[in-house]
Amino acid sequence: MKWALILIFSAVIFTFVAAGALFIYYAKDAPKLDMSKLESPPSTVVYDKDENIIATLGAEQRDLVQTDNIPVMLVNAVTSIEDHRFFNTRGVDPIRIVGSLLNNLRGGHIQGGSTLDMQLIKLSFYSTDSSDQTMRVKIQEAWLALQLDQKWSKEQIFTAYVNKVNMANGYYGMGTASKAYYNKPLTQLSIAQLALLAGMPQAPNTYNPYKNPEAAKYRRDLVINSMYRFGKITEKQRDEALNTPIDNGLQPLKGGANIPEYANDFITEAIKQANKETGTDAPNAGLKIYTTLDSKAQKDLFNIVNTNDSVPFTDDELQVASTLIDTQTGGVAAQIGSRKREITPFGFNQATAVDRDWGSTVKPLIDYAPAFDNGIYTSTAQTISDSGPYFYPDSPNIQLNNWDNRYLGNITVRQALALSRNIPAIKTLNAVGLDKATEFANKLGFKYAVETGTNADGEATFEPGTMTYSNGISSNSRSRDPQYGASSERMAAAYAALANDGIYTKPYYVSKIIMPDGSTKTYEPERTRAMKPSTAYIITDILKGVIKGNDGTIPALSTGLYAQTPGLPEAGKTGTSNYDTNEYQQALQTAGITQAQLQGGSMAPDENFVGYTPQYAMAVWTGYKNKLQPIYGENMYIAAKVFKAMMNDLYPDPTSVEDWQMPTDVIKQGSELTATGN
Repeated sequence: MKWALILIFSAVIFTFVAAGALFIYYAKDAPKLDMSKLESPPSTVVYDKDENIIATLGAEQRDLVQTDNIPVMLVNAVTSIEDHRFFNTRGVDPIRIVGSLLNNLRGGHIQGGSTLDMQLIKLSFYSTDSSDQTMRVKIQEAWLALQLDQKWSKEQIFTAYVNKVNMANGYYGMGTASKAYYNKPLTQLSIAQLALLAGMPQAPNTYNPYKNPEAAKYRRDLVINSMYRFGKITEKQRDEALNTPIDNGLQPLKGGANIPEYANDFITEAIKQANKETGTDAPNAGLKIYTTLDSKAQKDLFNIVNTNDSVPFTDDELQVASTLIDTQTGGVAAQIGSRKREITPFGFNQATAVDRDWGSTVKPLIDYAPAFDNGIYTSTAQTISDSGPYFYPDSPNIQLNNWDNRYLGNITVRQALALSRNIPAIKTLNAVGLDKATEFANKLGFKYAVETGTNADGEATFEPGTMTYSNGISSNSRSRDPQYGASSERMAAAYAALANDGIYTKPYYVSKIIMPDGSTKTYEPERTRAMKPSTAYIITDILKGVIKGNDGTIPALSTGLYAQTPGLPEAGKTGTSNYDTNEYQQALQTAGITQAQLQGGSMAPDENFVGYTPQYAMAVWTGYKNKLQPIYGENMYIAAKVFKAMMNDLYPDPTSVEDWQMPTDVIKQGSELTATGN
């Protein structure tokens, strides 16, 4: 008997020593207790300019609750089913652990025995996969739970648990689920409803009341009976709760993440700015992002390009990319990167892409505005020769032609720009000089790529430098780097400077961000004077003629007429890109047409319109994803029609809009303007 007792005692001692050694062996490799991982950030919320919520972002939709807003009955429900000795243990419960070890001794997976402390550790540092249901992980959870209990109170631990748990359907935290499922805060839920929430974290998808109501009721009733067994509710309360239908109070299920289709492209750019400004992964950082979005304008723009209510699209493949900017603030008011396409959150956005050519829309900015700003021209009545043949100054073997392959002889500067003549445009750029023109363009947000050599892979390398003469009629860049070239965003921002007395504002989407800790970051727009007020006014006056003509002396181009809103002060410019000879023939084949079928008309890979009023600047690109699929016929007018449709929505009463005021250093003689320099 004596030896038997010694053997038993020795076995017990050995078991404790072995268990201790095993605990130390696994615990030494446990991750560091990073307290920040225990706390759950709320969902990132995006607001429009009027501070209305337009999107909630992130993989986890979370609405955090504070300790004071957690009802005692929820505490009773959770502890009764998960850890009824929670308030009397120090991170681990030896009784539960021993029982769990004995029950799982034969298997490789350790289940049960976890305190709420340990469950919070699992949710924060480990996964719920079977690979993390091992003795090693269980010991590490216990070790971290022991440390946690030394740092936080039980109330803090319980609150963190309530905010962390997965509640199915894309919602995390019981406070989030309470509002999503019942449209009520936790403090207003019944015992039956609280019991349902308390039981879900063990297997949220299995106990999802929307998809598996029978399993959800089984688990809820288990929680209710546990509450009665531990004396947390009376027999009457138990019976009433058990007899409550499982769908009592449940609201129609809404999706978790909410990114509205109509604002997807705008939100894509707003998140890029928020990422840069905060140095975080903004969608998952629990931010409140206040943007410049005009929700009504954004919805209107989305509807304009995705229906035939305002613009007669000929097919669903023709694409539109557009940016609308508030000229007074410089903030992006609306943006869309495609039409009739499946939406991909934070995906490619053609509205900010620089891979297409904006053609003659660059002429006012790159050729004529710097000419007036540098005194090359002082009057719209000055003349310039539209004659040829004419060759690029930096490429004497490349002949430049006008869009109609004709010459008009000596014409005024007003006529040269309003009628979009190529030869006068490049002659003007030559008079300004590439260096001065580049300097001017840089102030409007444009950079030009200069090849510097090749990298180890034999690819060309570039750095910002001086434009070429071809940039006087084209936005094409020699580099695909997004810092170069033009986009609807850059074009709208540059034209907004024309609308705003020559003040350029770098386009932006975010005005304010509130961090999870409550601190606020406010972002002031970056404004610079890009040109003289007289330059902006004179160019604007000329571009009015593109849409409406000028007292009948210059007929508006046919494309510009489609942008016209009677009574509205507006200006703008069309832009068409070109095919080279080989591409032109390929484009005819792609379209399945002959030259004769064009009936003297043109076709192009890109057709654009950039226009503005005193309050808004808007750039519209149209084209097909495949550049060899050409725009021709009625589709040549789509960009202008989109602009007009948007102006009609923005201005219900266009005649009430005040026109631009002529600066004091500009005088008008007849229909022509002169900058006096005084």
